[in-house]
Amino acid sequence: MKFLIINTDYPVFLQWLYAQYPGLEHQAYEKQMRLRNESLFGVADFYSNNLRKLGHEAWDIHVNNEFMQRAWAQGHSTRVGGPVITDRLLRVIFDVGRRIAIKAPARYLKPIFRLVAGSLYNLQSWFYDTMIAQVEHYKPDVLLNLNIGSISSRFLKELKPYVRLLVGQIASPLPDSKYFRGYDLIISSLPNFVEHFRRLGIPSELHKLAFESSVVSKLETPDKKIPVSFVGSLSLHHETRIQLLEHLCSRLDIRVWGQGIEDLPKDSLVRRHYVGQAWGTEMYQILGSSKITVNHHINISGSYANNMRLFEATGVGAMLVTDWKKNLHEIFEPGKEVLAYRTPEECSEMIEYYLEHNDERETVAHAGQVRTLREHTYHQRMQELVEIIRKYL
Repeated sequence: MKFLIINTDYPVFLQWLYAQYPGLEHQAYEKQMRLRNESLFGVADFYSNNLRKLGHEAWDIHVNNEFMQRAWAQGHSTRVGGPVITDRLLRVIFDVGRRIAIKAPARYLKPIFRLVAGSLYNLQSWFYDTMIAQVEHYKPDVLLNLNIGSISSRFLKELKPYVRLLVGQIASPLPDSKYFRGYDLIISSLPNFVEHFRRLGIPSELHKLAFESSVVSKLETPDKKIPVSFVGSLSLHHETRIQLLEHLCSRLDIRVWGQGIEDLPKDSLVRRHYVGQAWGTEMYQILGSSKITVNHHINISGSYANNMRLFEATGVGAMLVTDWKKNLHEIFEPGKEVLAYRTPEECSEMIEYYLEHNDERETVAHAGQVRTLREHTYHQRMQELVEIIRKYL
């Protein structure tokens, strides 16, 4: 089978990546893709690389990376429209539209916003122009979109004739239902999402996240110099996570990495323990250098364990302390391979105990790593994905 995998990257990560390699934006597509994958951020090439190992053809495209997409278009003699749009210009356009809308009578609002939206589309037509060209070039059997909210359903209708199966993946806050129109299948690592889509009459299957085992060999040997760490986002979708961290920061020597710190109150204790952002390889190195690392799921996960940190942390050998979920025992054995807490107080007590009991902590950490490398790798997940896809082709 042929897979074309659509992905997006955080804008702040892209800013970081291109700052690491001055002039990279002018390099060939292949070099930009290689350095992006070598960063190990997100799922990198974990899907495509393991699908190829299974005998399939697979390619990644990062559709919101304008430098890389334009480089691909240039290398394939594809003309794309629109000048490069900057974040500053985008803010100006929206600000002008907002100011006009405030003063305009209601009957004029639709034409105004239609004009603004049209301007944005023309400025960013490279986004869709390049994607159409890539689909036509690769002729995939399966188009797998890892960020459903990034592509309009209207555009997907244009792609349908070129692919046998259109698949979307989601385990993040749900966008408007219109974004799910046209998909032949939705996969999710969240059982409650799978149930939700099936109730809507949309075919859906459970597909858990994983760890890329080759990451271990790319890291420096950890010396466990960090007593307790947390790495993750801090946003409005993580209200209970922030409450947990506020408690832990009042009790423990915990170091916090992630994005969104600017949204926390000025007097937040988390700010005092905040170190900075950590992407890809650095994130894995932090986890591997931690005696204990804390995980807490996003609010929309409900009572289900599913996030990437479960596998990233255990995969690099950290002892994971995670929030209790009713399906956690299906992934790890609580108390032996990971620890599970129900309250912030229980979490801090567990951490204090295991910081003082090195042998017990190392036993749990080792067992968690063994379980992940045995059952939760991307190679195994891609085998599972192929079996799911075959049911729908």
